[in-house]
Amino acid sequence: MNGLFHYRHTGVVEIVRTAPDARPEHATDAPTRERVARTILELGPSTAAALAEKLDLTPAAIRRHLDHMLDNGLAEVRQPRRPVTRGRGRPAKVFALTEAGRDQFEQQYDDLAVQALRFLAETGGDDAIREFAQRRVDFIEPRFREISAAEPGLAPVAALARVLSDEGYAAGVHDGPVGEQLCQQHCPVSHVAHEFPQLCEAETEAIGRVLGRHVQRLATIAHGDGVCTTCIPTTTTQKSPTTVKEKVS
Repeated sequence: MNGLFHYRHTGVVEIVRTAPDARPEHATDAPTRERVARTILELGPSTAAALAEKLDLTPAAIRRHLDHMLDNGLAEVRQPRRPVTRGRGRPAKVFALTEAGRDQFEQQYDDLAVQALRFLAETGGDDAIREFAQRRVDFIEPRFREISAAEPGLAPVAALARVLSDEGYAAGVHDGPVGEQLCQQHCPVSHVAHEFPQLCEAETEAIGRVLGRHVQRLATIAHGDGVCTTCIPTTTTQKSPTTVKEKVS
């Protein structure tokens, strides 16, 4: 018999009929699905095979979680930027988080933060918002110097990506057409930054300061892009971290 026993508050046990293929959610599904979502968040759009290998799960398990995420609007299928082949047949599909999927990782108090910044803008004006945005990214430079000192062989952009990842940005470094690209798969303040772009501007300025060169934002999650992308052009006159420290002290 297909059904689940349900104990009513009246003390009567009744059988709730279910479809033949329906089954209760496994207790381990939710945390495993969160691992799948977080891995997509960190790696960017990924194939089911890549996710299975990364998480040490079977392809069937990955597909089950991906199907659930697709059905609930948490993930979507995209065409890979570069063809991903899996032998003969059609190219492998890649899966990316939707805005609703990324919302699962957002701060719980976005509305309160927006209201607070609106009040700050009304009472203190744009200067107050810019000062707040600068203070919010004050962690970047001291953490960058700390990591660079602890691992002197680490490339500056890689050190910066680690700083941002530690704060929830899921950052990584990729080769770009004119240098490197700092890609942040997640933005903890994207909903707030949509209304207050000063947050993105202050972050971009901080990135340029610690790297000692001019950088350019190409895309932001706050304005509808899938990834925050910062172009870091190759230069032969990069300033040393000491020079950067002296400049901002």
